[in-house]
Amino acid sequence: MRKDGYVVAVAGATGAVGEVMLQVLEERKFPVRRIKLLASERSVGKTLSFRGETVKVELLTAEAFAGVDVALFSAGASRSKEFAPAAWKSGAVVVDNSSAFRMDPEVPLVVPEINPHAIAQYAKKGIIANPNCTTIVTLMALAPLYRYSRIRRVVASSYQAVSGAGAKALEEFKQQVRAWVKGEPIPVEVLAYQIAFNVIPHIDVFQENGYTKEEMKLVYETRKILEDDRILISPTTVRVPVFTAHSVSVHVETEAKITPAKARELCAAFPGLQVQDDPANKQYPMPLFAAGKDDCYVGRIREDLAVENGLNLWVCGDQLRKGAALNAVQIAERLIEKYL
Repeated sequence: MRKDGYVVAVAGATGAVGEVMLQVLEERKFPVRRIKLLASERSVGKTLSFRGETVKVELLTAEAFAGVDVALFSAGASRSKEFAPAAWKSGAVVVDNSSAFRMDPEVPLVVPEINPHAIAQYAKKGIIANPNCTTIVTLMALAPLYRYSRIRRVVASSYQAVSGAGAKALEEFKQQVRAWVKGEPIPVEVLAYQIAFNVIPHIDVFQENGYTKEEMKLVYETRKILEDDRILISPTTVRVPVFTAHSVSVHVETEAKITPAKARELCAAFPGLQVQDDPANKQYPMPLFAAGKDDCYVGRIREDLAVENGLNLWVCGDQLRKGAALNAVQIAERLIEKYL
């Protein structure tokens, strides 16, 4: 680690995740010598605050990464594909939050609490991929169980917050609630259907197998992170009328039996994961309390009544923090600690 700090660029700085990245860099006292904020033309000239100073947003170009050590990308897959290689060519290591490189065999896909060793592979292309937010939240609860006994099968149903669909979807959700209260026509433009007082079992585009792209991300990314292609995973992803924090109902089948008590013990000892599991006192994870927090929360841990060696659990996590910005910054922290 350099004593004088690092030049850090945030690509997509004015987006929801980009702004949280700045907050997390500041909160965790990442050793930033100089910050560069990059975005598209429509955001150039805007200002954001970092460590009490006002920083102007610059245009995201290939040349913008000159002198940059670490580039945190949250500008979308197309922008990542266009500019991440240029950043590496300029000497910056990229931590990319998009789906552009996640399944590239030469790009590590990392959750620092689970597979930090994979970061060492960054030198092949100069890129480290951040997993999908639902994958991260789900794996934070699965990883401690997997370390105790290999997981055979997972059935996961997600309850995903509207902010995961972007700022426009979130604003439309708010407008729909206001319109409903006033008895006015409810606007529907961003999502396929009204999300206020509704749930939509459709996130991303449908594939030929009947699953959506979002659902298949959970399948492929879980196998890559856990380094186990034999895990059977059946996912369903659903958009729900919640502002922030995703929830996932997880049914997991393990090779060796794990009792609920043992599962609680394993999860409680896992960094970044808290157990909230006291149904008698109405203690269980909810987006209401997970939003804005760094940790993920797991509860409702119980035996699966239909499967031998099965457990059911409920996990919540803020998809903008641990599901995106925080995980990216944690990757960068490990990167500078061991490799830069």
